[in-house]
Parts: sequence; structure tokens; C-alpha cells
Amino acid sequence: MKRKYLRKIIPVVLLAIALAFLFRSFLFASYVVDGESMEPTLYDGNLLMVNKVVYDLTDVDRFDVIVFHASAKDDYVKRVIGLPGDEIEYKDDKLFINGKYVKETFLKPFKKMDEIKPYTSDFTLEEKTGKTKVPNGNLFVMGDNRESSLDSRTFGFISVNQLVGKVDIKYWPFSQMQLSFGK
Repeated sequence: MKRKYLRKIIPVVLLAIALAFLFRSFLFASYVVDGESMEPTLYDGNLLMVNKVVYDLTDVDRFDVIVFHASAKDDYVKRVIGLPGDEIEYKDDKLFINGKYVKETFLKPFKKMDEIKPYTSDFTLEEKTGKTKVPNGNLFVMGDNRESSLDSRTFGFISVNQLVGKVDIKYWPFSQMQLSFGK
């Protein structure tokens, strides 16, 4: 009786292990947030599930939270602000893309209404990068913690080839679990 049960269960367990390995290796990756550049959306130590294949199937969207290779050793998590061809300007704490105001609703709960200084300081893409538009094959990214983020305002554009994937799930701590980081 036990042998029949083992003969049935062993292939199922092996298949589950193989599928878990495939999902982990090729489709998804786990990342730990290191630093405060994405606060208050993501905090230091949060665990993230990154979809590694989504951008093979679809284009990057504005305001996606992504992980990318910043160097051979370091990966960063940031939010996509500018897509190829975009002209970007921040004026009076407002984002303008191609001359049109674009709401950043994900920041609204975090901006302090009584604060004198803006959450995001004024700048133009040209001031920060020397380019008037985001070049083809590149993205302009920023952290949500605008005062304490090493991002495209400092290091310039990132290539879409640097992308690891899109952050789909923050799964630790469970009390803060989120399934999307959209607009």
C-alpha cells in the first residue's frame, strides 16, 4: 500500500520541484530592498517578487516599479518616469511629460500639504542629462523618496537592456503585502 502511494507521490513532488526551479530561475526573481530611495512605497528590507519575462511580452509603462542592473554588482529598484521620446520637466512640484501635466497619484499620500519646499525639486531633462528627450532604448527613472534617491537625475538614463524585470509583488512583511505599484 505504501509503495503504491510513494510511486504516485514521488513524481508529483519531483515535478513540483522542477516547476519551482523553472519559475525561480527563468520567470521570477526575489529581491531585497536595500536603502530608502523608494520610501514610502518600499522600505529597506522589503522582499520583492520581480517578473523577469514581462518586458519580453509587453512594453515598459510609465510609473512601473522596476529592478535593473546598475553595475556588475548592484541592482537598483526605481520607478519609470520617462519613456523613449519623452520630454520631462518638474515645475512647482508637478511632472510635465511632453508639455502636459501628469499626475503622480502614488506620491499624493506622501506629500506633506503644509511643507514649504516641494517634494520634487524643479528640473528639466536637459539640465540633468544634456538631452531634450529620452533616447530610444532608454528610460528615465527616479526613486519615490525624491530627496534621498540616487537615480537618473544623477547617473542619467538606463538602457532597457539593463532591466531585470517589473516588481509585481512585495511579499514581506506580510502586513504590507502589495500586488501592484501602478499609477
